Amino acid sequence: MEEKVRIGISTCLLGEPVRWNGGHSRDRFITDTLGQYFEWVPVCPEVECGLPVPRETLRQVGDPENPRLVTTKTGVDHTERMLEWAAKRVRQLEKEGLCGFIFKSKSPSSGMERVKVYNAKGHPENKGVGMFARAFMNHFPLVPVEEEGRLHDPRLRENFIEAVFVLRRWRETVRAGNTMGNLVDFHTRHKLLLLAHNPAMYKEMGKMVAGGKKLPPDELYADYEKKLIAALRLKATARKNVNVLQHLLGYFKKELSADEKKELLDIIDQYRQGNVPLIVPITLVNHYVRKYDQPYLRQQVYLQPHPVDLKLRNHV
Repeated sequence: MEEKVRIGISTCLLGEPVRWNGGHSRDRFITDTLGQYFEWVPVCPEVECGLPVPRETLRQVGDPENPRLVTTKTGVDHTERMLEWAAKRVRQLEKEGLCGFIFKSKSPSSGMERVKVYNAKGHPENKGVGMFARAFMNHFPLVPVEEEGRLHDPRLRENFIEAVFVLRRWRETVRAGNTMGNLVDFHTRHKLLLLAHNPAMYKEMGKMVAGGKKLPPDELYADYEKKLIAALRLKATARKNVNVLQHLLGYFKKELSADEKKELLDIIDQYRQGNVPLIVPITLVNHYVRKYDQPYLRQQVYLQPHPVDLKLRNHV
């Protein structure tokens, strides 16, 4: 088995009793399914910054862009304590080589989005970001992040986990050396995946690689990584997947029989109509790749961007 991917995570999602009431928020999909492939780096902002278990609940108040973090009943202000700790913790996490982070939704310290912020009249607005989550995302803008609640959405789940594995492969490429050969190899293997996410960025990145010798290697690699993550943040859709699948068909012009071509086209159309999930046409394409030994498609990450056992494409 390949080495597990290191992922940061809110500690309570692993079943640790660190919540305000001494409880936890264990997520079985995270611990039992993703845990087979991910190595967790747990972070509990409230406990790690020195607050006890159990403890009085916290909430954000004031300006959503610059809120205060106070206790719900007694109004004790823990803003500076949390901010100072968060600034130190993200620097520590630089050493962990994280390829992603899963936050606890709605948490005033760890929520990724739509955290309640109470205005001057005491009314909540879902406009905030958890204090630690904000510090992490600012410090690691290229690291994929999600919340456990959003991972129950099949498309968001597939997109996040796909991005995590892409980033891990990119890190491996960087470790191998910032050469043009390594960059061309990575880009070639990920072409169709990029096309499924962001056709415009796919073209831009192709031009960047083609003219890569004009830039210093470090600058080229840094620019490529930014574009890579930006491309993946635009989610793949059925329409864009159909475009890629039809593109794939072109590689079998001389091999497929009339019946095989019709079968694949019919299944692609069934996927387009929402009658079958993406895994169905992908499985048939992979069958033809093996049957006709198509070397270019054999190396395409798009056809297996993450472990099949996760069954992510069974639901999109």
